[in-house]
Amino acid sequence: MLEKKIIVVGDRVLIRPDESRQKTSHGLYLPQGVEEKEKVQAGFVVKVGPGYPLPEPTSSDEPWEERRNEPKYLPLQAEEGDYAIFMRKAAIEVEIDRQKYVIVPQSAILLLIREELMPPPDDTNLDNE
Repeated sequence: MLEKKIIVVGDRVLIRPDESRQKTSHGLYLPQGVEEKEKVQAGFVVKVGPGYPLPEPTSSDEPWEERRNEPKYLPLQAEEGDYAIFMRKAAIEVEIDRQKYVIVPQSAILLLIREELMPPPDDTNLDNE
């Protein structure tokens, strides 16, 4: 049996929409007017594309020579696990294995919330007191 592999292309982000509408899990309140008009939506970033393709630098090689360089990309700001607030009108709904997702270009993302580990407290200041 073949296993599915989801590959997000270019500057797009795959997001699992957050179904809790009034208050996000991160404590952000979406105003009632925004919810009713569905201009803004939030969700969790599941996968991100490789980014914006960068042009290949020009070289002094002959133009007819075949180039076999791997494409290079400017990476996206969004990362897997981020909580994203995005413009709803730019989202495209898809269903994968009975789970609803949206595909959004990074330019439609307004805000990212990322949980990061806090560094341990600096104990050197305690010694000087």
